[in-house]
Amino acid sequence: MRKLRDACLLAVLLSSAASARAGDEVPTREHLVPPGAERAYHAWHYTPVVKVKDMVIVSGIPAAGPGTYEDKVRRMFESLKRHLELAGSSLADVVELTSFHTGPTDAEGFQAEFAKFGPIHHEYFPSHYPAWSAVGTSALLAEGAVVELRAVAIIGSGRAPRADVPLPDH
Repeated sequence: MRKLRDACLLAVLLSSAASARAGDEVPTREHLVPPGAERAYHAWHYTPVVKVKDMVIVSGIPAAGPGTYEDKVRRMFESLKRHLELAGSSLADVVELTSFHTGPTDAEGFQAEFAKFGPIHHEYFPSHYPAWSAVGTSALLAEGAVVELRAVAIIGSGRAPRADVPLPDH
């Protein structure tokens, strides 16, 4: 999956370079910071949302704070919605997710966590699912975070998605 993501990013960069050589406008890179997240940019030196042409990259959003596992995960997805909206995008435009999970330590643990995570994910992505990699990790920067979510969106790509995927045989 990492190779595919790197290949996609390389293709965007090469396309941008070719456009610049052809006399087209060089793409701009916008650094967007949701209100209240300024510390990320100034103290931690990262941008919560980067927009290049129609591509939006959202840095890891932690599922932390008070409440149950489900409360934390729903807040994380709501935060993702706000981050995307800041760049003129939406959940429908998300093409890739990477989630980092602190709880599971093996495949059985991931299955148990996904029994809770999956239905919430489905609330926010009810169809035309993005590519998704779920990674187990031992710690996250945000204290008490159970998951962290990173996303890539292409503005407008959710307007007319297609998915001709047959149901599996049972």
